[in-house]
Amino acid sequence: MTASSDTKKVFRIGMLGFGTVGAGTAQIVLHSRPSLKEKTGIDIQIRRIAVRDMKKHRAVSIDPALFTSDGQAVVDDPEIDIVVEVIGGIEPARTLILRALKNGKAVVTANKALLATHGKELFETALAHGGSIGFEASVCGGIPVIGALRDGLVANRIESIHGILNGTTNYILTRMVEDKVSYAQCLYEAQSKGYAEADPSTDVKGIDAAHKLTLLSNLAFHSIFDFSEVHAEGIDGLALDDVRYASDLGYAVKLLAVAKRRNPGADPEDFPGGLELRVHPALVPFSHPLANVRDVNNAVLIRGDATGEVMLYGRGAGMMPTGSAIVADIMDAARGSARQTFTKLQFFQNPREDMPVIPTDKIRSRYYVRFNVDDRPGVMGKVATVLGGHGVSIASVIQKEPHETGFVPIVMLTHLSVEDRFQAARAEIESLPFVRKPSAFYRVED
Repeated sequence: MTASSDTKKVFRIGMLGFGTVGAGTAQIVLHSRPSLKEKTGIDIQIRRIAVRDMKKHRAVSIDPALFTSDGQAVVDDPEIDIVVEVIGGIEPARTLILRALKNGKAVVTANKALLATHGKELFETALAHGGSIGFEASVCGGIPVIGALRDGLVANRIESIHGILNGTTNYILTRMVEDKVSYAQCLYEAQSKGYAEADPSTDVKGIDAAHKLTLLSNLAFHSIFDFSEVHAEGIDGLALDDVRYASDLGYAVKLLAVAKRRNPGADPEDFPGGLELRVHPALVPFSHPLANVRDVNNAVLIRGDATGEVMLYGRGAGMMPTGSAIVADIMDAARGSARQTFTKLQFFQNPREDMPVIPTDKIRSRYYVRFNVDDRPGVMGKVATVLGGHGVSIASVIQKEPHETGFVPIVMLTHLSVEDRFQAARAEIESLPFVRKPSAFYRVED
């Protein structure tokens, strides 16, 4: 930065990108500038904005002279103190952020994909060159979950995180659960309302939630995890029948992001302990607070050893909520607190020896499973025998009326089991002559 945060009163920001989030950020800065100055004594000014298309119509009225097509000129400008990156994606965002950090500037970003895949490189560069990275907006938009983990819960040993981190999928699942509408129809509605992209795969396959879970886990468990270590499944294969059956059993289906410490088990075949790190559709009891998170809202349920469960809830995306989080990070950088956090709390720098990611086949869960079987005597007993042979016990079972195509759906909930045992039992049952493939299964988080 060009001057100490303790003495400098005017901070100039350079923006990389000016899409929906960038426009929201600029609007908040322009409208809130007088009140921010009154509250903090700091004057935030927009100095330059890098955009791809100089001729594009802008949703926010702003001086055209501020725009440039040269992102490198923004990060190299000696008058700019804070660089705000809202381009998205990996490149050119990564290259420009690295250059800004090497120039000693503070960086604020909403780019969860970049941080989840290149976070170690970026954070180490920030530390080496006297910069900082603010990323509150990268997870859950306007919900201050990053600040809660970084500051409010710093005295806690975090035991688990369960989150609904993607608004698009939560909207789709809300419609499927409440209105019994098919996945395809709900996706079409989400796209029509602007909740889902034309290519929704990043959302519906769990990739977006996995990026966010990576960042939350880095903070919560004080280590560097990579996006590739997160087991991710999406909702794109979810059948409406399973949503209905789950409801009959007292459960809602949610796309959950789960990071859970696990102590070494007594079973010698069990994994010796570490962190379960996974994103997938899951059954959540209707009585659980996450089951009642509706539409495009997000929520994060954090369990600390001192606080117990803490839940943060609100709008997880959008122009103004995300812009609000970005401006909060801008103010942290201007006050100098962002740099202090980086240098003193040593987040992301701890070794991983005591926190291996548990392989998916060694996670422990209860399971919902549906088998479609021929309508003949003795089927239920044979299915139960196979499950029992693999050490999987049944908690409850319902047998539905025969389907119009002739098969009978059998729906079961199991007790807690290690995944590889459950999957071995499921594969053996699918091989039985009276079972029609494929079966369906979902994990239960209750």
